Amino acid sequence: MGPGSPLPHGRDDKRECAGYPLGMIDDRFDHKSAEPRLYDAWEKSGAFKPSGDGQPYAIVIPPPNVTGVLHMGHALNNTLQDVLIRYHRMRGYRTLWQPGTDHAGIATQMVVERQLAQEGNVGRRELGRDKFLERVWQWKEKSGGSITNQLKRLGASCDWSRERFTLDKGLNDAVTKVFVELYQEGLIYRDKRLVNWDPQFQTAISDLEVENKEVKGHFWHFKYPLADGVTYQYPTQIDETGKPAVFEERDYIVVATTRPETMLGDTGVAVHPNDERYQALIGKMVKLPLTGRLVPIVADEYADPAQGSGAVKITPAHDFNDYQVGKRNKLDMINIFTDTAHLNDAVPKKYQGLERFVARKQIVADMEAEGCLMLIEDKTIMQPFGDRSQVVVEPYLTDQWYVDAKTLAQPAIKAVETGETRFVPGNWDKTYYEWMRNIEPWCVSRQLWWGHRIPAWYGPDKKYFVAYDEAAAREQAKKHYGKDVELVQDEDVLDTWFSSALWPFSTMGWPGDVDPALKEFYPGAVLVTAFDIIFFWVARMMMQGIHFMGEVPFKDVYIHALVRDEKGRKMSKSLGNAIDPLELVDEFGADALRMTLAAMAAQGRDIKLAKQRVEGYRNFSTKLWNATKFAQMNGCELKAGFDPGSVKHTLNKWVVSEAVRTTKAVEAGIAEYKFNDAAGAIYGYVWNVVCDWYIELTKPIFLGSDEAVKEETRATMAWALDQIVHLLHPFM
Repeated sequence: MGPGSPLPHGRDDKRECAGYPLGMIDDRFDHKSAEPRLYDAWEKSGAFKPSGDGQPYAIVIPPPNVTGVLHMGHALNNTLQDVLIRYHRMRGYRTLWQPGTDHAGIATQMVVERQLAQEGNVGRRELGRDKFLERVWQWKEKSGGSITNQLKRLGASCDWSRERFTLDKGLNDAVTKVFVELYQEGLIYRDKRLVNWDPQFQTAISDLEVENKEVKGHFWHFKYPLADGVTYQYPTQIDETGKPAVFEERDYIVVATTRPETMLGDTGVAVHPNDERYQALIGKMVKLPLTGRLVPIVADEYADPAQGSGAVKITPAHDFNDYQVGKRNKLDMINIFTDTAHLNDAVPKKYQGLERFVARKQIVADMEAEGCLMLIEDKTIMQPFGDRSQVVVEPYLTDQWYVDAKTLAQPAIKAVETGETRFVPGNWDKTYYEWMRNIEPWCVSRQLWWGHRIPAWYGPDKKYFVAYDEAAAREQAKKHYGKDVELVQDEDVLDTWFSSALWPFSTMGWPGDVDPALKEFYPGAVLVTAFDIIFFWVARMMMQGIHFMGEVPFKDVYIHALVRDEKGRKMSKSLGNAIDPLELVDEFGADALRMTLAAMAAQGRDIKLAKQRVEGYRNFSTKLWNATKFAQMNGCELKAGFDPGSVKHTLNKWVVSEAVRTTKAVEAGIAEYKFNDAAGAIYGYVWNVVCDWYIELTKPIFLGSDEAVKEETRATMAWALDQIVHLLHPFM
């Protein structure tokens, strides 16, 4: 590429890119009037749609929640995508930036349920499914998707004519097809397993939607009496060689728990097979206090002799580790909770209906009254909370739909191993492998109403029929029962991530009248996202894309860093340190914010953002504006056919050579996803080369008498400013 053309001038080759009309510009740049005017003009002109016959280049937007508002993570993520899209558009690629929003099952349902409560209306269950969903759609049409307009304020040059929503009919058809086909292939099945249960939303949630927090808690040490008069010698003192020296006769075994209420669901006590203290008790029974139920003492390596008493109460229906112990030892699984975390009728009548933490206090008091409370130990514990509800999550035994993620993960692992898809920075592939190689069955059913309803219908004996629609399910049922029967559709909807896993191809018309864009723009060039959804989203798109399209959904996955406050702390409402990007856009302009984020987006390094940095890039805009004003006042105009390679004056040769060097640095930075290098190169050229030196050194020329040098300098300065506009266009 020669010095005359730093970037091929595509459809965005308009001097308006710099924010000024042709003719003399105003004294000050007014971002509040310029940015919306230019954006509207670009959008109306069709500049954001794929055009030309160049090589295709596509990015699918990580669809923001329909409930969402623009936060600093969105601002960074979408700025970087827009840099790539605008750059490739200018290079003559046929570019598609596919936009859309996600229906966000739990989040949206939560918004509308809160609204109903504030209005003093009945809850969703009293309202009924159809009327409740009507309310959600009304909310979505009126208030949902405001984030789309906020992205436009940021300057995001998506092809908005192609905007999709995860509950569009076409995307719903895609979800149904995928569910039915995976079921037919044996990759979706129904199973009773332990899940994370959110008692507020009364639904299963994934491991990734659980926040584990350190809280102050207790260890309650309980005596469980041995049944049938069994006693044993328990060592109470150890000699200097580590051997038991003093024993006492016990007719009980001690267990400890952080959740006393779950003891009503105990179906065993586990001891380590090599723990000499309890060898004689393996196979014996304990009489569970408060219930009188007999439960066995089993040998299992899960029990750690060095922890507490070395004996562990086993509640298979309410603890993930206990569930595995229960399966290995064929223990009963007794669910003691309702879906709102109240005690159910599987427990003694006295406790039925009690809320779990009320029941806890009652049980501790009753254990003490029976002489079974040995010790209460203060302890800091890790407790799981639902990330949306912020209530304590319960492990809960329930029937759910599962995807055989292990099978689907194998080709997706191989695709990264062989380089079909690469992570940038490269170290993120370790995170991907770690999760994919240890992947568990994916629970995809949610006990919600807002979402893609599961395409399964139940007959009178609860046998289910998975089909594309009710008519097809009826056909299956008639074959099975030999007659027409009444069918009831599954009440549950699918995990939001199930539909967003199909986003790279469902947005392009798959599986209906397939949009030609699918053939042209799948797979995408790059996915730009944050590390926290590598598991949630990236991995699942890889699995589903390879399975249904036969190839990876994107060639590169660029993982950007977090935006933190100036002290390096994570931004949060509780700390009061969150910065609203829209406030910065109002005060300093979208260009200043975009340039700040790009200039700070170094690979693998979090951004420490201070308002002053954005103000600094607003000053950068002002500096460029004043340089342009100076050029216009001195008669600098773009000359048709101007060849920068032919300039003779040393000063002009220097500014041209610096433009070429800068262009190469920008191209290299963007190609390697080193956005900070690219933005830094332009910043240095504008501020240091052109404004601080070139303009100052041209002043004597413009005041001098050599008309030929003046004319060359005017043409060179106009050319240099035009190159700056083009170099900055991806960023500003």
